[in-house]
Amino acid sequence: MSSTLEKKIMNLEERLRAENESRDRDRQAAAGEIGAPSLHSSSSSSSATTAGPASSPALRRPRQLGDMGTPTRPRRQLDLPVSQITPPKMHDSEVELKLQEIMKMNGILNINGQRYQTEMKDLEHLGELGNGTCGHVVKMRHKPSGVVIAVKQMRRSGNAEENKRIIMDLDVVLKSHDCPYIVQCLGCFITESDVWICMELMATCLDKLLKHSRQAIPEDFLGKVTVATVKALSYLKEKHGVIHRDVKPSNILLDETGGVKLCDFGISGRLVDSKAKTRSAGCAAYMAPERIDPPDPTKPDYDIRADVWSLGITLVELATGVFPYRDCKTDFEVLSRVVQDDPPSLPTDAPFSKEFRSFVSCCLTKNYKHRPKYHKLMEHPFIRKYDILQDNDSNSAVTNSGQWFGKVMRQLDPSVELEGGSAA
Repeated sequence: MSSTLEKKIMNLEERLRAENESRDRDRQAAAGEIGAPSLHSSSSSSSATTAGPASSPALRRPRQLGDMGTPTRPRRQLDLPVSQITPPKMHDSEVELKLQEIMKMNGILNINGQRYQTEMKDLEHLGELGNGTCGHVVKMRHKPSGVVIAVKQMRRSGNAEENKRIIMDLDVVLKSHDCPYIVQCLGCFITESDVWICMELMATCLDKLLKHSRQAIPEDFLGKVTVATVKALSYLKEKHGVIHRDVKPSNILLDETGGVKLCDFGISGRLVDSKAKTRSAGCAAYMAPERIDPPDPTKPDYDIRADVWSLGITLVELATGVFPYRDCKTDFEVLSRVVQDDPPSLPTDAPFSKEFRSFVSCCLTKNYKHRPKYHKLMEHPFIRKYDILQDNDSNSAVTNSGQWFGKVMRQLDPSVELEGGSAA
């Protein structure tokens, strides 16, 4: 490893540690001030278990990689910090303008086609669901309608970057109501101290699905996941000029019918001339090489193909049941291997189709200039195959995929009865 690269990664690791400590202090302070039971931080176990099968999420990633934003096992948060070099960013006036627009919808929930003027007291706390980038997610019942929803609860702290993430998350989900591959926002509540984003309740996420199935996820089901995720990412780019920057299994959600939707836009970034100009947070384990080792560290300059890499890492993990860099013990080792090693790939002795192997290989092209963008990915035989299959419920691949999902969901919750015994 060159001394220059080693210095870059060491500096990144140090900034990461400082940012984590600062964020932990902010969150602990915020949690201490919250009085309502429904705003308490989610309960957690002290650490992830180190025992279990090779496919267990506890062994998939090095423990030092921290909390990946998954609702299944709280760990220390590992987000890459905002660079200490001040990058071009969203101006405070722009944030305030967006907040004023959002405030016009404060307390208005749209549930099953009906509009409700709602107060926080109209929501009944039912339990914790997990943690996201900016806050934690709880299950609540909207008492006027009786509908159970998911509510992402966030504290408006004195941390300007945290507040900008909250506004970004709200701005993206509120504008994405016309995309079937993005989790639907039902409305929001904004007070001087808190922000609640009310969303449709989903059944699980891919991270949790992998944990409870205790096996790799079938290629047929991953075909469906891939089509939905690429369409969601393409929609964000084309309609809103946004790059997600945090694509990973815990941010890909599933409803009870197996429908796939992308979530958690707190660290999404605006694209300027199709380029991201800031180095906001993100999960290092899924981060593209060009984000870890940019050609010019003073001018972060990457595009949507960084999310394509993250999708590739996600697919390898889901298809094999193990995280590609599972043997790493430290942040430094993971970041170094992403930059220096050949890209991860699907095992040669596994029965994957040549189309799937080709698609994953395209996503994990090391040189981002040669990595395909969304329009090219949509033309790939793997995507075209499963995009067409979704319209044919009688196809055996769709049927088998649905039966597998239904079986796993019943393991998660025996009370779940999926229509027709499947989730196609």
